[in-house]
Amino acid sequence: MGSYIAVIAVSVIVVAMVIILSLVTLSKGYGYKHKIDPLPGEEEKNSDSNEENQKEEKK
Repeated sequence: MGSYIAVIAVSVIVVAMVIILSLVTLSKGYGYKHKIDPLPGEEEKNSDSNEENQKEEKK
């Protein structure tokens, strides 16, 4: 009878640990900020427009 209680107690502890670790992992995943690299063509457009803006500001 005592062994059944020990097995149940250990099982409850293991299940609680799994649930807690799952929640921690989910919260870290939702908190992560994804960064997207710009497309190669977009970089050229942005650098061209930045150069044009700088030229206009100097005038």
